[in-house]
Amino acid sequence: MKRYLTGIFIGISGLVLIIGLGVDLYWSGIAAWGIAFICLIFAVYFTKYIPNDKKDKQQ
Repeated sequence: MKRYLTGIFIGISGLVLIIGLGVDLYWSGIAAWGIAFICLIFAVYFTKYIPNDKKDKQQ
């Protein structure tokens, strides 16, 4: 499951930006970019769980 979290967090950040920028509230743009940035940090963290095909082919 952890290897799919990168894609999930990238999708969540895109969804947050679309919804957050579509709403015309005072701080919605700043909050949307902040939450999207945090989701992208989590996505980068979980990229270490993506399997490395090069390592498998050498063995």
